[in-house]
Amino acid sequence: MIRIDRLTKTYGRARGVTDLTLHVPEGSCFGFIGPNGAGKSTTIRTLLGLLSPTAGSAKLMGLDCVRERQKILEQVGYMPSEAMFYPDMRAAEVIRLSAGLRKKDCRTQAAALCEALELDTRKRIRELSLGNRKKVSIVCAMQHGPRLYILDEPTSGLDPLVQRAFWRELEQRREEGATVFLSSHVLYEVQRYCDRAAIIREGRLVVEGTTAGLDIENRFFDYYEGRAEA
Repeated sequence: MIRIDRLTKTYGRARGVTDLTLHVPEGSCFGFIGPNGAGKSTTIRTLLGLLSPTAGSAKLMGLDCVRERQKILEQVGYMPSEAMFYPDMRAAEVIRLSAGLRKKDCRTQAAALCEALELDTRKRIRELSLGNRKKVSIVCAMQHGPRLYILDEPTSGLDPLVQRAFWRELEQRREEGATVFLSSHVLYEVQRYCDRAAIIREGRLVVEGTTAGLDIENRFFDYYEGRAEA
């Protein structure tokens, strides 16, 4: 579903990612782990065609992320780490706008998601807490039933009950055949819900494998506290 081969992205003299290779199988839930500045968001933005790679290549669903960006975006549900919308719009209007941009009628799915997440869609965005803005972002990313979900810190700001509801919704979509690629700082979530994971440090991959074979928390701190080498 995702094929990244020797991907490098630099910003002038600044590092983004370096020689990154990852292959994400269809139907899997893949956790992408690293602290702020490790290169996670750069990788995600490159996958979505928002950034052009300096070297290497990336493909989603067999489509080139640079040349076939529009086809990719039609089949992806993307959730950025920061939920930012027009502040004077009501949540319901934002959700309808998102569906309308895709030229899809998502009312049934949107209503089910809003109920599961306990989202009051009558309020304006500026009246919503961080957690409730995050719920709007989840609905916008999931309501059209994409083949691939790319989620950047999806549960930050959500209370435990909503986190549980979110994972239930995501697991249901995986049972229907969807693939999930998510960046997270919540290590136990990656261990519990993902079947594969990778740790990135300073733009380079340091370890990748099944979560059954990785002790995510210990491996993460081993690399970042200098007890293991990449």
